[in-house]
Amino acid sequence: MNAHRLPRCDFDPESLHTRVRIQVPGRLDAISPAVERIMDEARAMECSRGKEFEIETALREALANAIRHGCAHDATKSVEVCVACDEAKGMLIIVRDPGPGFDPRTIASPTVGHHIYRHHGRGIYLINQLMDEVSFEKGGTEIRMRKR
Repeated sequence: MNAHRLPRCDFDPESLHTRVRIQVPGRLDAISPAVERIMDEARAMECSRGKEFEIETALREALANAIRHGCAHDATKSVEVCVACDEAKGMLIIVRDPGPGFDPRTIASPTVGHHIYRHHGRGIYLINQLMDEVSFEKGGTEIRMRKR
């Protein structure tokens, strides 16, 4: 975990309880330790109480997508994560990868047609179902998720 080049968080610093900023290596086995660390911090934040399952699941999915697609499983690359608690806005999470990005409008719904039988492609759908707000920024290399 490097202290340099951490994501810039666009939250109101006056109303934040805690801010977690980490870099996760581009390896799938790095997901669980990162999520455990972030969730330990999240449990201490009032704005995550009772919503830990949704937050943890969305975070795991976002990290898995960033590592698979943004880092291409390259351990020399990393995913940046920023998490904060804002009393007015809730839990705010940014996951940023170094990849080429994508257009989320091109992702087919896993609930329609032959996509129902696919064994992958449900991460973004799950994130959208679990979180209150989801947006893709910077050409699809950054996902911003909010849980109130």
